[in-house]
Amino acid sequence: MTHKQAIMKGTFILTLTGFATRFMGFFYRIFLSHTFGEECVGLYQLVSPIYTLCFSLTSAGIELALSRCVATRIAQGQPKEARKLLYTSLFLTVTASCITTLLLQQNAVSISQTFLQEPRCTDLLIILSYVFPFSSIHSCICGYYFGLKQTKIPAVSQLIEQTARIASVYFIYLYGERNGIHFGISLAVAGLIAGEITSSLFCLRSIYGNKEFSKLSLFSLQKYFKYGRELITLSLPLTGNRVLLNILQSIEAVSIPVKLQTYGMSLKDSLSAYGVLTGMALPCILFPSAITNSISTMLLPTVAEIQALNNRKELTNLIKKVSYSCIFLGSICCVALLAFGKWIGIFLFDSSMAGDFIITLAWICPFLYTNNTFISIINGIGKTTLSFAINSVSLSIRIFCVFFLIPVLGIQGYLWGLLASQLSTFFFCLLYLSHFLHKSQT
Repeated sequence: MTHKQAIMKGTFILTLTGFATRFMGFFYRIFLSHTFGEECVGLYQLVSPIYTLCFSLTSAGIELALSRCVATRIAQGQPKEARKLLYTSLFLTVTASCITTLLLQQNAVSISQTFLQEPRCTDLLIILSYVFPFSSIHSCICGYYFGLKQTKIPAVSQLIEQTARIASVYFIYLYGERNGIHFGISLAVAGLIAGEITSSLFCLRSIYGNKEFSKLSLFSLQKYFKYGRELITLSLPLTGNRVLLNILQSIEAVSIPVKLQTYGMSLKDSLSAYGVLTGMALPCILFPSAITNSISTMLLPTVAEIQALNNRKELTNLIKKVSYSCIFLGSICCVALLAFGKWIGIFLFDSSMAGDFIITLAWICPFLYTNNTFISIINGIGKTTLSFAINSVSLSIRIFCVFFLIPVLGIQGYLWGLLASQLSTFFFCLLYLSHFLHKSQT
């Protein structure tokens, strides 16, 4: 199978899975809101940044680094080395996850009271803490298969995780209803654990059902410490990027309504504007990104493999074709949203404000969709520090606009800030990749 065929096949599988899980998640949110009420769902959403932050610290960077390293080893004809890298990553992430679990349990009270400003989140955080060792196993094994450019196991595990999460919450809730037992929103947090346990067991079964892996013992990890340095070196900038993004999202969530009030809006109006932006307009803009996110996932190991084979011509052609395709998709979405954005806002959400936001945000589509692939290519080349620096500049622009443009221009200041941040990422990536391709041809 050629690299082009592998990317197309992997993208197709991951895109279908992405749409399926988003569809399931949509109805799951409706179930939660009807069952537990909006306030309890708000508490559940409040612990989400903690979940994302802890996952970024423990697993996200290692998964991408492992994917690149595995692809390189396979290209060099070293499958045994690739398996050792997997074991090393499992040791690193599970260890970090167990430490995170203990720290989160010990500091749940202070995090709830000081950071989240909601003491009722304490029990939710304690329950949530148990999810990370299992999510680290799931993440690493998926990263390994992405490095092999095999998407079946990651795609199936994603569906299993989502199905187990929803089914466990639903059936336990029904059991409680029939037996007079009342479950709070903590049941939804426990569902996260059920989903990750099920998916991690499936991933482990896929690994240890492989005859090649039966020759290696998980207890011989001490032999593979030498691979830790390579993984950590690549993963640190990726982890820093994820953590910075999560911190930014937390700052935005708190600061945007506050700055809108500085602009002159009431508390109710500021929260409404933020809710329309994040709950209505942005999901419409981001929905097609399920396709480009799938492409990005497949690109990183593919670029690493081609680079390891030193096939400059194929790498150049791949980068150009993928870039043109993403720009074309983004341009089509931009035109469609400009034409029908107002109608979408009123028809889907009964909100003219959502329509206005969609029309403004439509301009970021060509850059937003292409930036995902650009960053993945740069990470695949091995320039993870550069991708971290580019994303840091982009995030700094967004923070600047939150604090300095919103008080002057209102929510439009933030929308233009999003466009400026995406433009900066696009042109920085384009500048580096143009330099890289020119250098490769000389």
